Amino acid sequence: MHINQLKIQLQRHQKQLEECTLCPQMFGPPIHGLAVESKVILIGQAPGFKEIEVLRPFAWTAGKKLFSWFEDIGMNENQFRKSIYMSAICRCYPGKKIVSTKTEHAKKKKAHGDRVPDKNEIKQCSQWLHSEIELLKPELLILVGKLAINQFMPVKKLDEVIGQVHHININNHQCDAIPLPHPSGASTWPLTEPGKTLLKQAMALINKHPSWKNLK
Repeated sequence: MHINQLKIQLQRHQKQLEECTLCPQMFGPPIHGLAVESKVILIGQAPGFKEIEVLRPFAWTAGKKLFSWFEDIGMNENQFRKSIYMSAICRCYPGKKIVSTKTEHAKKKKAHGDRVPDKNEIKQCSQWLHSEIELLKPELLILVGKLAINQFMPVKKLDEVIGQVHHININNHQCDAIPLPHPSGASTWPLTEPGKTLLKQAMALINKHPSWKNLK
């Protein structure tokens, strides 16, 4: 496909995505990165409430940590956003997780962290990612967070999959996948062993992957 035709198709795809209202419990608008004709796709979990305010993926504290990892291998945030197609398992904000608590006199409900998208929401939103993979035919998927990793390979513990290159097949398209932990400030996994070492191994694998080298 000619590069200009691909750009037009990506832009058309993103315009359709922006109009999606399939999941009534999710908070839009749907978020996406730039229409980059890249052989590398980063796949996150779902945007937070700040992302839907500024209309950019990984635009808040988790993004700062994520981009610091890539800066360590020679690509800053601005370069990253212009070079890698940024996608996600769900494109709208799931909202807060509501937890019931008992008091002496009554039950109360309060928000506690972000809600994990349910199976139907993940299934409904998967059409957008599948279309992006079909259009871009990526050579490398960077999977960020357990929810994203789980859509492509079974994972119980992050240390079973991070620090490795996985060869996967998606609708008869073969490519490599390199998982990363989620850069949430609530997670200590990347800061303690074996996570700290495995994260470094994963970033080194990304840095030497042929598709990543071709971006520079």
